[in-house]
Amino acid sequence: MSTLHISRLTLSHFRSHKRTVIETDGRPIAIFGANGAGKTNILEAISMLSPGRGLRRAKTAELSRAPENLGWKVSADLHSLGHQHQIETAFTGTGTRSISIDDKTAPQIALGRIARIVWLVPVMDRLWVEGAEGRRRFLDRLALSFEPNHGEHTLAYERAMRERNRMLKDGQRDPAWYKAIESQMATSGAVIEQNRLSTITRISAAQQGAETTFPAADLNLRGPEDSDPISTADDLATALAESRPRDMHAGRSLIGPHRDDIHALYTTKGIAAAQCSTGEQKALLVSLVLSNARALAQDIGAAPIILLDEVAAHLDPDRRAALYNEICALGAQAWMTGTESDLFADFGNRAMALRIDENQQGSAIEPIT
Repeated sequence: MSTLHISRLTLSHFRSHKRTVIETDGRPIAIFGANGAGKTNILEAISMLSPGRGLRRAKTAELSRAPENLGWKVSADLHSLGHQHQIETAFTGTGTRSISIDDKTAPQIALGRIARIVWLVPVMDRLWVEGAEGRRRFLDRLALSFEPNHGEHTLAYERAMRERNRMLKDGQRDPAWYKAIESQMATSGAVIEQNRLSTITRISAAQQGAETTFPAADLNLRGPEDSDPISTADDLATALAESRPRDMHAGRSLIGPHRDDIHALYTTKGIAAAQCSTGEQKALLVSLVLSNARALAQDIGAAPIILLDEVAAHLDPDRRAALYNEICALGAQAWMTGTESDLFADFGNRAMALRIDENQQGSAIEPIT
């Protein structure tokens, strides 16, 4: 049994789920059913138990079950490193979503300290060939699993950057105003860069010597125009000050962590991830998530909760079996979805199986094993 797992999950008026209760014993969970039955909605609900906007990045109000639109609630019994917590996040239909841990109101960052959750979803299939924003978000999700304060620094940096961009667009020229805002950006930005670089180092170390059939990825963090990332507050503050004339002309900040990109190389072939086949790109992503789990298991004694949406269908039978073996060896509670139960046959009794159907009341779950 994993030492980081959800033993009871309850969804109320969340997406297609009017009321769904899932009880687990710590094993991985394979959820299968027709498209549109509500499989991904379960994974999305779990992702809302971590900091941020969840795996779909949906607006809070969009998660309410239609047509009622009464708001929604997700609650879970979480077993985390020898402790049990009751977590609840809810939206009443107005305002912002609330979060409570053990019946006490808590900020989002508190979720990151007890619930380490990472995911792969189909929209990430083009991660290596589309814009840098998705790659930064993927790396930041991995970084958050190691450093729960990473999200807090990211939000602080983005708030300060938005203010600086407003000043640039308005033609503000007072250096004192810029210095104050740039100091905030530099302080948070340096932590972001250090966390990202540390995450890459940990992932790389976890790949070395690992017994896996998934390809290793050589990751490299790059700044604007393929520059080295600026990872100290003093250097970043200086760079921002020097960039003001150029930034004012552009009307936005042209340097900083928000301009980073992650380059990935398929190590054994020496091929950039963007040039790999679709299957190889998927295998690289799976490899990085497994490496993240191995690194966390070494650091804190438990692998993260892993959410894998429709991943099995895109792997050949050998790699699919290898994925399940690695998940079980790590003791990770992975929540996986697929259209057919046969996709999870290699798990045997090492995983729970849940069939999901859609009826007039919404999504309905039936335990199989």
